[in-house]
Amino acid sequence: MAADNAIFVGNKPFMNYVTAVVMQFTTQDAEEVTIKARGKFISRAVDVAEIAAKRFLNGQIYVDDIKIDSEEFENKEGKQVRVSTIEITLKKK
Repeated sequence: MAADNAIFVGNKPFMNYVTAVVMQFTTQDAEEVTIKARGKFISRAVDVAEIAAKRFLNGQIYVDDIKIDSEEFENKEGKQVRVSTIEITLKKK
C-alpha cells in the first residue's frame, strides 16, 4: 500500500478526516485506505472509520483490518512514556 493512502488523525476537525477518507476512495480511486492514530485520538479514528463506512460510503467499503500496538518514546521531561496506537484499514468491496 502506498503511503499516500494513510490518514493520520489528530487535532483537526472531525469531518476533515472523514472527507479525506471519502476523497481517497472516490477521486483517488484507492483500493484501501489506512486510518492511523495514537493516544487520545484513537477514539476519533474509530469514529472516522465508522462514519465513512456506514454513512458516506455505505455498502462500498468495509473495515478490513485493525492493528493495535504501543510505542515508547522520550517526552519533554526526559521520561520514557508508552502511547497506544491503532491502524484501521478500510477496503473497497
